[in-house]
Amino acid sequence: MTARILIVDDIPANVKLLEVRLLAEYLEVLTAVSGSEALDICENTQVDVVLLDVMMPGMDGFEVCERLKTNPRTAHIPVVMVTALDQPSDRVKGLKAGADDFLTKPVNDLQLISRVKSLVRLKTLSDELRLRAEAGQRMGIEDLFSMADGQFEEAGQVLLVDSRASSQERIIKTLKPIADVMAISDAQAALFEAAEKNFDLVIVNGALDDYDPLRLFSQLRSLERTRFIPLLLIAEQGEGSMTARALDLGVNDYIVRPVDPNELVARTLTQIRRKRYNDRLRDSVRQSMEMAVTDALTGLSNRRYLDTHLKILFERAAARKRPLSVCLVDIDRFKLVNDTYGHEAGDDVLREFSARVRAMVRGADLACRYGGEEFIVVMPNTSLDIASKVAERLREMVEKTPFQLTSGLKITVTASIGIAETSADCATPEQLLREADRALYKAKQEGRNRVVSAAA
Repeated sequence: MTARILIVDDIPANVKLLEVRLLAEYLEVLTAVSGSEALDICENTQVDVVLLDVMMPGMDGFEVCERLKTNPRTAHIPVVMVTALDQPSDRVKGLKAGADDFLTKPVNDLQLISRVKSLVRLKTLSDELRLRAEAGQRMGIEDLFSMADGQFEEAGQVLLVDSRASSQERIIKTLKPIADVMAISDAQAALFEAAEKNFDLVIVNGALDDYDPLRLFSQLRSLERTRFIPLLLIAEQGEGSMTARALDLGVNDYIVRPVDPNELVARTLTQIRRKRYNDRLRDSVRQSMEMAVTDALTGLSNRRYLDTHLKILFERAAARKRPLSVCLVDIDRFKLVNDTYGHEAGDDVLREFSARVRAMVRGADLACRYGGEEFIVVMPNTSLDIASKVAERLREMVEKTPFQLTSGLKITVTASIGIAETSADCATPEQLLREADRALYKAKQEGRNRVVSAAA
């Protein structure tokens, strides 16, 4: 793993010490001697993690961190505050400013490298999600990251895994203002609970009775349902190697006993907000992918999706020597609907027509808007005879049930359908579509409102 780390410290000896340690891990290092220089570098250069000294002349580390986190261009960069201050109040102040973690001088090598690599992995994932989400926004998707809906401020759902009843009670009381906490003593039961419910954070006491907390972390990271839930370790004093191992396994944060209540609240809030932000990023990515293959008006798959998946279904049918039928459906005289009632009415008809197509097909079938007023249904493992019966039921449903317009009017619409089935002579999906198109053309020539079949 390689990454670009920015060290910000006004004392050259401190910079050199951190630089040597990071270079030994083949990490790229940038340096800055002031807060303003650090802000300028982050604004104009790709930085993966900032190691930020707190006590600097002019602009201290707290202000630098706050400015980084309030700037949309730099808010995603993880910040680790490196300081001689070791009071919980200082850590809380830094966390409220947006810091992702603290390292206390003299810096422990194991914790330094483990923390940096953990944050680099987190940033790599977030960067990929952000890039995909931004691409989706350029396609016209609404901004999914605004906090207007208040989701980021709702009480968090926290799972606490702690075998000590007294410890459970203290943590639940501490987090009550910001989170609903479910406490479980048994680690295996907690694993099943985490997989079943939607938690924003899992907090694990490192001193579990009769269970290795590292194994629990490994299991949580290996399950699909729990892979992206933030994990926070409550560690004992002097357990640096175990903490470093936990970070390697994917733990997002840790806090050392005795637990300061304010620090626990601050770290918990940070992880809950990060989880919700990344959830929104993933939702944006999924929506972008769906929009790329979905027709916006009808909700059916679009031509792009058809082009890819018809080829897959065609090749699968050929390999298994199973029939594949295609129904090409056209709304009769659709232009007349637009000319008579307006384009809004035409959209009403298209939406209702697509709903009837969707209701008629099976789960294994592929229904798409082919273009304009044309629709296509691809039916795997379906012979021409069966496809013809399905098509005839669709034709009757369209003809016999009037279409309700937004204006309140009801109009009658009919459809023509052409069907083709694969055969030994059918070499490509394109040929299958051409045969269905010829059958549709014949249905129109013969007077419309009918089903015509043709073996490809």
